[in-house]
Amino acid sequence: MLHRLFISADIEGTCGIAHWDETELGKPDYTPFRQQMTREVNAACLGALESGAEDILIKDAHDSARNLMPEMLPEQIQIFRGWGSDIHSMMSGIDGSFTGAFFTGYHSSSNTDTNPLSHTMNTQNISITINGIQTSEMLINLYAAALYDVPVLMITGDLGVCEQAKRISPNIFTVPVSQGRGNGSISIHPNVALKRIQETAKTAFEEGIAHPERFAVSLPNKFDVEVSFVQHNKARRASFYPGVRQTGPRSVRFSSDAYYDVLRFFMFCL
Repeated sequence: MLHRLFISADIEGTCGIAHWDETELGKPDYTPFRQQMTREVNAACLGALESGAEDILIKDAHDSARNLMPEMLPEQIQIFRGWGSDIHSMMSGIDGSFTGAFFTGYHSSSNTDTNPLSHTMNTQNISITINGIQTSEMLINLYAAALYDVPVLMITGDLGVCEQAKRISPNIFTVPVSQGRGNGSISIHPNVALKRIQETAKTAFEEGIAHPERFAVSLPNKFDVEVSFVQHNKARRASFYPGVRQTGPRSVRFSSDAYYDVLRFFMFCL
């Protein structure tokens, strides 16, 4: 059996980041953090390759999806740049052929204070919940992996999202590299982050090969999704999507038994 790894790479949970200008293509502060994002993905790849990964697909999953620097990554990878225009979004390319998945550079959700750049999918919503759980991109994408029975083995990012990941999947490996404080963050040294990520990735992928059941997350039988938008017109617009009910001037609710439908709702309404 070919041991394949899927990596979804974001940037706001990359070591040291504290401002939007450090995350946006074309901004003067962007380049060093683009490089650190790539180094962290590279460290995750190296650790997985040490423990038996034979093929790695990386989804560049931030903003333009043109952040990672491929020449800084191992030759055993493929990289998905740009957006696939499908419901999987940050997980485009995922299917049931993967041994496991890593999330790198992930961050806390909207309506939390554990990252100065906390948000979920975009900055147009105040809060998203699934079955009452404050919903991060980590949760959305962990459930997307579960659709294909792919276990998420490791997450790196801010302390808040790592702690939420542990609550949902207790055996998942985490590498917190920063902790939000108001409009700033406290980070470990970027080189220390690389060492911890590589070491943890090696152990996580070994465990994923040997004991995938330890990382399995069961999808709920029913999904009740609530979204509160920043602007009231976004709620009105979303209310015309099939199955959506407007519950307030800026809020909507959507329910389904199928997570595929939830992903489709997010694609068209967020």
